[in-house]
Amino acid sequence: MSSVPERGDIDEEFTWALEEMFVSDAEWEEAYETVESRLDELSAYEGRVTEDAETLLDVLELREELMRTVANVTSYARMRSDEDTRNQEYQALKARAQSLASDASSAASFIEPELQRASRKELDAFVESEPALDQYDHYLDDVLRMKPHTRSPEVEEVLADLSEVTGAPSDIYGMLANADMSFPVVEGPDGDEIEITQSNFTTHLKDEDRAFRQRVYEGYMGEWGAFRNTVGSSLKNSVTADVKTARARNYETAREAALDGTNVPPAVYDNLVETVRDNVDVLQRHVDLKRDRLGVDTLEMYDLYTPLTDEEPPEVPYEQAKEWVIEAVAPLGEEYQSRLAEGLDSRWVDVYENKGKRSGAYSGGTYDSQPYILMNYQDDATSMFTLAHELGHSMHSELTSEEQPYVYSNYEIFVAEVASTVNEALLTHYLLDTVEDETLRRHVLDEYLERFRSTLFRQTLFADFEHQIHNVVEEGGALTPDAMDEMYGDLKREFYANANVDDHIEREWMRIPHFYYNYYVYQYATGISAANAIVDRILEEGEPAARDYLDFLRLGSREYPLELLAGAGVDMRSPEVVESAIEAYDGYVAEFEQLS
Repeated sequence: MSSVPERGDIDEEFTWALEEMFVSDAEWEEAYETVESRLDELSAYEGRVTEDAETLLDVLELREELMRTVANVTSYARMRSDEDTRNQEYQALKARAQSLASDASSAASFIEPELQRASRKELDAFVESEPALDQYDHYLDDVLRMKPHTRSPEVEEVLADLSEVTGAPSDIYGMLANADMSFPVVEGPDGDEIEITQSNFTTHLKDEDRAFRQRVYEGYMGEWGAFRNTVGSSLKNSVTADVKTARARNYETAREAALDGTNVPPAVYDNLVETVRDNVDVLQRHVDLKRDRLGVDTLEMYDLYTPLTDEEPPEVPYEQAKEWVIEAVAPLGEEYQSRLAEGLDSRWVDVYENKGKRSGAYSGGTYDSQPYILMNYQDDATSMFTLAHELGHSMHSELTSEEQPYVYSNYEIFVAEVASTVNEALLTHYLLDTVEDETLRRHVLDEYLERFRSTLFRQTLFADFEHQIHNVVEEGGALTPDAMDEMYGDLKREFYANANVDDHIEREWMRIPHFYYNYYVYQYATGISAANAIVDRILEEGEPAARDYLDFLRLGSREYPLELLAGAGVDMRSPEVVESAIEAYDGYVAEFEQLS
């Protein structure tokens, strides 16, 4: 029986170096207690924020000092919990850290409302008299921009205190999906028993044995069906929290609130959805290619992840993936390349799956720490591309932290997904240009086609669904599991009109954790669109374009996302960027159609 190892069976070299953040849990405890004991120092400034320039600087610096420690405390606790979500000790640590973060946010909640009582002219005078405030110029602009949606200090404190409550549906869903749910064991292609997990589900859907794929698909999706009411209630309450929080801040809709935080106009969202829906024929061309390659009359949902190649998928061991990713980023310059390589040798990455480990992948860490990457590496091309993706995030964080003060270190997801996808695109170009193994080349091309399908089209489908379920709540409707099945199923039938959309796939919304992130998923699709344009420019123009891109990474959040991308040569206000990405996807489909 194929089984997943326990955490203690993984070699240390393949685990992340969390001891670089805190040597021990005891040291974490000291940091926790330091913040807890000093929150009153911050509260003492209430009513005095704009008393004079020196006081303003003092309160901003104190908040930064405390929040940097809070970030370390919460990040460490979350990552320890993610190592094994069954570990009750680290679940408790994570819960305490979240509570501390909520308390810290509450203690600091008076600052921005008080800043908004001042005029830009008054704040400029403070900056002129105290040069150390100059670094906060863009921050102050952003605070004043949000004045119509910031409530009184009392209300802001209540909203901050409620963050644990409004975030509860996501926490409940995460524990259900990663710790409590047990997926079935199914018969493998060779008659052996295969344990289905969150991490290996899509890997098994790539198997050449169609009957096995069906067993995996039906077993996995059937388990989700058993929790349909629980997950439906959880997602309904998450959406309701989004809507009510937006209304509390004087927004008409949750989408308006979510996008306004990054100063991205709703037209960007609508351009994406409309442009992609107008071009679903390109996706369907890819689906037809899959159907023809498989030699079946109808493509089923459990066929969607099947490779276009007839050959056995090549193994890509972790060490080989590291080598190729390092070589692939050479167009970004020697400094970027060497620092990425150093990070891979410094235990940035928690590589392999273990029992209880959080599924998926992410790049974490803080302003004061090295980057940390959670993986569930499966020795395949998909995992290699995921590694490249997360390293894009990590290098973005490294360059931002090095170049920017703390206030601009938390760049927006809208630009973060560009950094990750640029690395994927560079890896694709490198492998197609240099690898002589025709089998691997076909698999690389197939993998990138899948990345386009799942990132540009699938995430846009998700974005449309997310907008629809928020609209239901905003219009006073009932957001039931049946209603979500119907909306999601209709979108699947539109996007995959030339495949069979079964009852199981109508419930796929249940397994998508990103629906708890409040208008998050669309940024994957805008990210791959922008990244495609940036990589084209880098490969055509060379060093000047690479320099513009690296400058974009180093700026963090010192400018608004659309301005940052404009500096890298991309105008996301225009649908042309999305159209160009769809054209690239269509070109890759055509290229594969020509392969023998």
